[in-house]
Amino acid sequence: RVLKTSISAQLSKEGKGGTSSLKTIFIKRNCVLSPNWLVWSLGDGQPPEEIDKQIETPPLSTLLIEKPQSGSINVGGDINFVAKVEAKDLLRKPTIKWFKGKWMDLASKTGKHLQLKESFDRFTKIHTFEMHIIKAKENYAGNYRCEVNYKDKFDSCSFDLEIKGFTDGQDDAGELDFSGLLKHREHKQEEVPEVDVWEILKKARPDEYEKIAFTYGITDLRGLLKRLKKTKKEEKKSEAFSKRLEPAYQADKGGKIRLVVDLADPTVELKWYKNGQEIRPTPKYIFEHKGTQRIMVINNCQINDDAAYSVTAGEEKCTTELFVKELPVNIVKMLEPVKTTVNERIELECEVSEEGAKVRWMKNGVEVPTGVRSRYRVKSEGTKHWLIIDDATKDDTGTYSLMATGGTTEAHVQIDLKPLKILMDLQSVTVSLGQPLKLNCEIYPGNVPGRWYKNGQLVQSSERISIMHRAKNHNLDIESSTIQDAGDYTFVPEGYTQTLSAKVHIIDPPRVHLEALNAQDNTVVIVAGNKLRLEIPISGEPAPRVVWMKGERSRMRAETFADHTCLTIDIAEREDTGNYKIVLQNEAGEDTASIKIKVVDIPDPPEAPLVTDVGGDWCTMTWEPPRYDGGSPILGYFIERKKKQSSRWMRLNFDLCKETTFEPKKMIEGVPYEVRIFAVNAIGVSKPSEPSKPFIPLAVTSEPTTLVVDDVTDTTVTMKWRPPDTIGAAGLDGYQVEYCLEGSKTKHTASDEWILANKELTEKTRYTITGLPVEAKILVRVKAINAAGASPPRTTQHSILVKEVVEPPKIRIPRHLKQTYIRKVGEVVNLVMPFVGKPRPKVNWLKEGQPIDKTVSIRNSDCDSIMFIRKAERKHSGKYELSVQVENHIDTATLDIQIVDLPGPPQAVKIEEVWGNNVALDWSPPKDNGNAPIIGYTIQKADKKTMEWYSCIEHYHRTCITISDLVVGNEYYFRIYSENMVGLSESATATKDSALIVKEGLKLKIPEYNDRNFTEPPTFTQPLINTFAIAGYNATLNCSVRANPRPKVIWMKNKIPIIDNPRYRMFSNQGVCTLEIRKPSPFDGGVYTCKAINDLGEAQVDCKLEVKVITQE
Repeated sequence: RVLKTSISAQLSKEGKGGTSSLKTIFIKRNCVLSPNWLVWSLGDGQPPEEIDKQIETPPLSTLLIEKPQSGSINVGGDINFVAKVEAKDLLRKPTIKWFKGKWMDLASKTGKHLQLKESFDRFTKIHTFEMHIIKAKENYAGNYRCEVNYKDKFDSCSFDLEIKGFTDGQDDAGELDFSGLLKHREHKQEEVPEVDVWEILKKARPDEYEKIAFTYGITDLRGLLKRLKKTKKEEKKSEAFSKRLEPAYQADKGGKIRLVVDLADPTVELKWYKNGQEIRPTPKYIFEHKGTQRIMVINNCQINDDAAYSVTAGEEKCTTELFVKELPVNIVKMLEPVKTTVNERIELECEVSEEGAKVRWMKNGVEVPTGVRSRYRVKSEGTKHWLIIDDATKDDTGTYSLMATGGTTEAHVQIDLKPLKILMDLQSVTVSLGQPLKLNCEIYPGNVPGRWYKNGQLVQSSERISIMHRAKNHNLDIESSTIQDAGDYTFVPEGYTQTLSAKVHIIDPPRVHLEALNAQDNTVVIVAGNKLRLEIPISGEPAPRVVWMKGERSRMRAETFADHTCLTIDIAEREDTGNYKIVLQNEAGEDTASIKIKVVDIPDPPEAPLVTDVGGDWCTMTWEPPRYDGGSPILGYFIERKKKQSSRWMRLNFDLCKETTFEPKKMIEGVPYEVRIFAVNAIGVSKPSEPSKPFIPLAVTSEPTTLVVDDVTDTTVTMKWRPPDTIGAAGLDGYQVEYCLEGSKTKHTASDEWILANKELTEKTRYTITGLPVEAKILVRVKAINAAGASPPRTTQHSILVKEVVEPPKIRIPRHLKQTYIRKVGEVVNLVMPFVGKPRPKVNWLKEGQPIDKTVSIRNSDCDSIMFIRKAERKHSGKYELSVQVENHIDTATLDIQIVDLPGPPQAVKIEEVWGNNVALDWSPPKDNGNAPIIGYTIQKADKKTMEWYSCIEHYHRTCITISDLVVGNEYYFRIYSENMVGLSESATATKDSALIVKEGLKLKIPEYNDRNFTEPPTFTQPLINTFAIAGYNATLNCSVRANPRPKVIWMKNKIPIIDNPRYRMFSNQGVCTLEIRKPSPFDGGVYTCKAINDLGEAQVDCKLEVKVITQE
């Protein structure tokens, strides 16, 4: 037969390793168990020899709040298994695993036929895990397991899947085909013979346990083997017991059970234990002796008697387990339906079959709370149970049920409202603002609560609003009414559709609240150009009628709202200034108020400023205040200037100028400027004024400098001066010369009494004052004049006597005429000979004591004499004498003039000797040297065949020469040009004869020479010199030596050779020996020696080096 049952049991502690835990018994199909045995599933199967080992399994807990349930589907169908875990006490997501059989993890088999899903509900805090099998195949049938782990908590659940409508054919297994053996696990029932698995396991070898488990569908082989091992141990012959306790007993609750053992030795002391605690004889536990039998009777078995029992006889012990089966509690008397009204008492009565039975009261499927504060009370007497509701409400309507272990009874409870009667309805009222408002009504039944509504909004009780309910009366009181309290009030009794309504009307006289403006004297100031929006709070109920008035025509726009009135002027102007009146009217009264509006603006621009005075880099300007100050006092002015050609204005003051005058500075002299003004008040800055007329800052020049007397005659005085040091941008137009006669005026005389010498300005720095009385004494002053005016005058320090003075003549010979004046023939000669003398001297020219030629022009003036020759000739050469005479005073000067020309050709050019390829030439100087020394000769040669001349040598100074490197076999002619400072002579003198270079070979007689011995021992041609060196600066020691062969040079310091010292560098070049000392210190001072050695001898020189240290004070 096929058995498929699941029994839950509580295992108690027993033996040395027993623990209390919840286990499940599985009796699978295809196996028949002995009637005397129960199989307890304790885990996976294992060999008997490993049964005693401690098995570490995670502790079980109730993580799963919903477990997967077994199911069955047809082939090709879909099924979904769901497991849920509550996450309220979990810090992270638990771990879940799905298995088929005992070992195959399904996480690796997901695909088109198997899907695993997870989700989490944030509101219910529940993790949901789903295993979805799609298009199931016949081999998907079998046992599945779900395991959940979280830290030290563990829970698991097994479930079965049955596939209907398939055969045992070898079809495609699909993705869940884990083992070929699993395909043949399900066999037809009638074909399986009944076998005793226990007998098979007892006789089998340990290596055959797994095969037996697969063959007979045993899923908990571990538990079976553990029981098998205990069974084998118990089969051993006991020395104390001839008959042991059965493995398990079962008794009904309230019944009696007998536990019997047979003793091999009746004299052995026997003890009974319950869950390890010794049992003493009591009316519940009765011990009996019948021969060798020892009996323990347990009377009135209860749930707490469900435990593990053991008996010891000497050192031996046998154990058993007692299962107490609780009898179902049946319903004897059913609940009856109840129909009543609110506020009534309700009692639901039910009777069960057993006294003291535990039952559960439910309402609409939810357990009824029965705590201390609950509206429900539960009472029981004997087998009767009551659920009592003292003051029923409409919410208590529903289906009530009582659940017992043997059944359930339910009944419907209907609670209706009592009819509502309005004893006093709400009345509409009119209340003045600020007065108390009271609304009341009376209804029956009196214990019915209600709610108050205003304009459909719920009214809540507060400090200002009081809501009371006393018996039948319902009151709404407001201490001080406000405008917001007006409206439609409604009272709604709870649970009823009927309502009570009334209207509340609040009235209030109109009033203007000018204090909200927070303006002094109710005056509102607005800046011109801005938008004025004046909101004035008003009050009054009903809403008053508002009227704005102004004496003149106004551009205002008035608007009225529920709690305020608004005056709007889009763009305020000066004309909007004035008093505005507001009038409020409603049925409760009238109110008026007055508001003053003042429009302020920036001031008008001032008039164009006037520039009253101008200096070199400054000016003085004035202006008038603006005609309109914008309704606010003028605080000051800003001044700007710009160059006339520019468009960029520059502000001159950043602090307001309080006055109407200003002096701009730091202007550029000679540049045209314009200035303008801005007026400033509290509102802002006005527009700029019109620019002033352009003006140019100009300054007079400084006074002329170095005023001296240049010449004095009997009636004239000539004055000479230099220009002013500072002229300025205005330039200099000229000079004004004034004089004053001494005796009548002094140099401090006023300017208008000075006599103007020149009616028109003179641009020269020299002026002659004419028409003066003879032997008069005068003072002279000179002023520089420009566009800005006259400069300060420069006055002579002493008076000038108007009388001519004799001045001896003096010729001032120019420097280039103090030596011979040379010119070429045909050039222009223009010589200027300055002289001084008064009165005007007489000038005379002579050439070598004779009057000069008419071809020489002479021009004389008061201060110089000019000699001019248009085209110089050689005859103009010679010494010229100039004499200058004033009365008896004479001064003379001599000039040497030399006119030069090209020289003539050389004379008597002849060939002196010809040998080898050499020709010796000789000649005489030219007769005419061109009035200048001969500075050289140019020799040319020409081949007789071509007669083309080539220069052999130029600028040759001698009158004989040897021409070499001539071509053998050629015949040459030679010619010579003479040369002076002017150039080459116009013609050359050629040789009359030619020179033939013979082709025959010539024998060279080599002279004999005696070899000279140049060897010599070293000799110093320049010795070393005592030297002072500065510490930190490189120093060098030099000497020169002559020797052959080249000597070896050795440097020594204090007679110690200097070898491989990086502080010293030694050089020797062409006999000059040098020792360089790098950055010497005082320690480098001493006697240095240079020693030269060769095969013929040696020589040395010494010097002393002293190193000085420069100290900074």
